[in-house]
Amino acid sequence: MDVLNDWLWGRVLIVALLAIGLVLSARTRWVQFRYFGAMFALLGRAFQQEGNHLSSFQALVLSVAGRVGGGNIAGVAVAISLGGPGAVFWMWVTGLIGMATSFFECTIAQVFKIAEVDGTYRGGPAYYIERGIGLRWMGLLFSLLLLLTFGLGFNALQSFTVASALADTFGVPPSISGAALMVVLGVIIFGGVRRIAEVAEVVVPFMAIGYFLLALVSLVIHASEIPGVLAEIVRGAFGLKSALGGGIGAAVMFGVKRGLFSNEAGLGSAPNVAAVAYVKHPVEQGIIQAFSVFIDTIVLCSCTAFLILVTPLYQPDGSAVAVTLTQQAMGYTMGWWGQAFITVALVLFAFTSIIYNYYLGENALNYFSDSNQTLFQGLRFVTLVLIIWGASQDLATVFGFADLTMGLLALVNLVALVMLMPVGLRILADYERQHLAGLSPSFVAADHDHLGIDPRSWPSD
Repeated sequence: MDVLNDWLWGRVLIVALLAIGLVLSARTRWVQFRYFGAMFALLGRAFQQEGNHLSSFQALVLSVAGRVGGGNIAGVAVAISLGGPGAVFWMWVTGLIGMATSFFECTIAQVFKIAEVDGTYRGGPAYYIERGIGLRWMGLLFSLLLLLTFGLGFNALQSFTVASALADTFGVPPSISGAALMVVLGVIIFGGVRRIAEVAEVVVPFMAIGYFLLALVSLVIHASEIPGVLAEIVRGAFGLKSALGGGIGAAVMFGVKRGLFSNEAGLGSAPNVAAVAYVKHPVEQGIIQAFSVFIDTIVLCSCTAFLILVTPLYQPDGSAVAVTLTQQAMGYTMGWWGQAFITVALVLFAFTSIIYNYYLGENALNYFSDSNQTLFQGLRFVTLVLIIWGASQDLATVFGFADLTMGLLALVNLVALVMLMPVGLRILADYERQHLAGLSPSFVAADHDHLGIDPRSWPSD
C-alpha cells in the first residue's frame, strides 16, 4: 500500500493537479487574481440567507473547517523538515494555482446542485458527474470513495489526533477525551447539516483568527528575522540552498504535496459543501471558495512556516522532529502556554474537520439513496463509534488506506473537471457578460436548459 501511495501521490497526482490547475488558470484568464478583490466584496453579501438554505458564508466556513486542520500545523512542519524552507515557496505556488481549481469545481457544483423536499440543496462531484456528463456509475464510484475516505477513515484519524494531543500536553487519558468528543459531536451531527453549519460558523472563525493572531504576535517579536527567512525560502526554492537529502527536488515535491493535502483543491471534497449554499449565480460561490484556499494555504500555512523559521529550531540536518516543530517553535517564543495553545488549536482544527468529514459522508450516502434517514442515522452511529475507537488506536494502516482512496477520489474528480471544462467556462462567460453590462449577475436555468439543471434549484424570480 505504501508503494502504491508513493506512486499515486508522489508522481501521478502532483503532476495532474498542478497541470490541470494551470490549464484552468490560463483558460479562465487567471480568475483567482482578476477576482481577488471581488472575494472581499462578495463576503459582505455572503451572510444573507434565503429561506431554509445555508448562507454562502456558512458554506465557506464549512469548507474552511475541512481545509484548515492538522495539515496547517503538523503538515507544514513536515514539509519544512523534509523539503527545507524552499518547500514553503512551492506551497504558495500550489495554493495560488489551486484557487483556480477550487473556483472551477465549486462553480460547477453550484450549477448541478439539486433541491431537497425541505428546501435545502445537495450537490458535489457525484451530482455533476451524473447530470453534467451522464455517467452515473462514475458518480457512484466517487460517492463510495468519498464515504470511505472522509465519512469513515479520516474521522478515526482526527479522533486519534485529538486524543494524542490532549494526552501529551495535559495528560488526559485517550478514553476520556474520546468519550467527551463523541458526546459533543453526537449533539451536533444528529442536528443535521444546519446545526453543523451553525457550529462551524462560530468555531471556525474563532480558531482561525486566534491562531493567526498568536502567530502574528510571535512574528512581531522576531520581526528582525523575517527578511532573512524570506531570503532563505527563495534560495531553498530554487536550489540555491540544499534541503535535507534532495535539494530543489525535495523542496518542490514536499511543498507541492503538503500544499495539496492542506487546501484540498481538486480533490472533490469542497464542492460537496459549496453546492449547498444559496447564491444568485454559481460563479459567486466559486469565487468565495477560491478565497477558502487562500485562507488555508497563503495565510494559515504561512503563519506556521514563519513561526518555525524565525526561531533557530529548524536544522537542515533533520535533527528536529518534524511533527513537533510547530509546538516547539511556539514554546520557544511564548513558553509552555504557547505550546498549550497549539494543542488546543490542533484539537479545534480536528474537531471541525470531523464535522466536515461527517457531512461529506452524509452527502455520499444521499447520492446512493435520496434522503434516507435510516442510512443517515446509521452513519451517525458509526461515526460516533469510530470517534471513540480511533482515540486509542494505532491508525497507520487506516491512514494508508484513506490516503489511497483519497488519491483515487481526486483522479475521478479531475477527469470530470476536464470533461466539464467547456461548461464551466460558459458559466463564467455568462457571469462576466452580465457584470460588464452593469447588472447584478443572476443565473437563469432556462438559458442553459440543455445542461439538465434541476429547475427547483434555480427557480425564476
